[in-house]
Amino acid sequence: MKARKIIAPAVCAAVILTVGYLLQALLVPKYISEAREGNLIAEYYSSPKNHDVIFVGDCEIYENIDPVALYDGYGISSYLRGSPQQLTWMSYCLMEETLKYEKPKAFVFSVLALKYGEPQSEAYNRLAFDGMKLSAAKIRGINASVTEGEDRLSYLLPILRFHSRWSELDANDFRYMLKKKPTVSAAGYVPRIDVKGTDFFPKGQELADYRFSDRCYEYLDKMVKLCRENGVKLIFVKAPSISPYWYDEWEEQVTEYAAKNGIPYYNFLEMQDRTGIDYMTDTYDAGLHLNHAGAGKLTAVLGELLSADLSLTDHRGDKEYDSAWDSIRRFRDGVIEYQKKELAETGKISGITTSLDIG
Repeated sequence: MKARKIIAPAVCAAVILTVGYLLQALLVPKYISEAREGNLIAEYYSSPKNHDVIFVGDCEIYENIDPVALYDGYGISSYLRGSPQQLTWMSYCLMEETLKYEKPKAFVFSVLALKYGEPQSEAYNRLAFDGMKLSAAKIRGINASVTEGEDRLSYLLPILRFHSRWSELDANDFRYMLKKKPTVSAAGYVPRIDVKGTDFFPKGQELADYRFSDRCYEYLDKMVKLCRENGVKLIFVKAPSISPYWYDEWEEQVTEYAAKNGIPYYNFLEMQDRTGIDYMTDTYDAGLHLNHAGAGKLTAVLGELLSADLSLTDHRGDKEYDSAWDSIRRFRDGVIEYQKKELAETGKISGITTSLDIG
């Protein structure tokens, strides 16, 4: 009798937990039918943890840098831990979390994030945190990022946020509720081959205050401290995007902070002659992001800079590394071939290409 009294509640609790888990797995967004960038963060966990360089930041990272080209040209193993509108404190928590899995030679941080001094939107928060595994770093990142009115707990128990999503469910929600989702990136890189050039270089509107927020400086200081304590080099990078506009006042602050803390700073806006980037041919959206051709040009120079600033082993010829990068290259090249076909047939690229598209 006593055993039954113990077993019955335990079974009941197990059933409730199982049903709750399955409901949550069904109702949370899968980021396949739309907002495929929501799967970028999660893909890192299945990658080999032997990266020389980890990049953190927004689309100026994951659309402008090609890790396969870094490996093919320099033998550098890298990964882009990017997500849309990734804020400075999000980048910090990803750096912190990464160190639980591996110790790269360098973290490269995209400084465009510094333009945002406060949390921005739940939608972009979700694209960063929904894919992160549970950790103290994730919890700290959530606490730093939530906007007014958001429920912090819903980031840890997403069913609290998405319990009413029944009417939005589609076939992918059922197909991938427990199944591995299609791959969306090549080591974090999302290539685009289409071209939409521009010869218009807009000037930025005057701002009331150009100073980066105290919160941004707080997290820059945390990055410096984290990297020093772990023997990892911190590097700043600014992609050559002509929009959003990069103000001289912002440039001065980054340059000053980098010099003060011994941080290499690669501003590709000032390296156009070196990279050979042509905004008429090397961007797919009139200067916001580079296309695959432009990313190749940027990555070639980036590899030179990283090789000069870091003591890196050339992994080319190492069977383990070569095998891993062969797989990543096949996916990247498959995406490119699929987009060529799509462009020829429809005249446009419909969005992020996944392993589901290329077969």
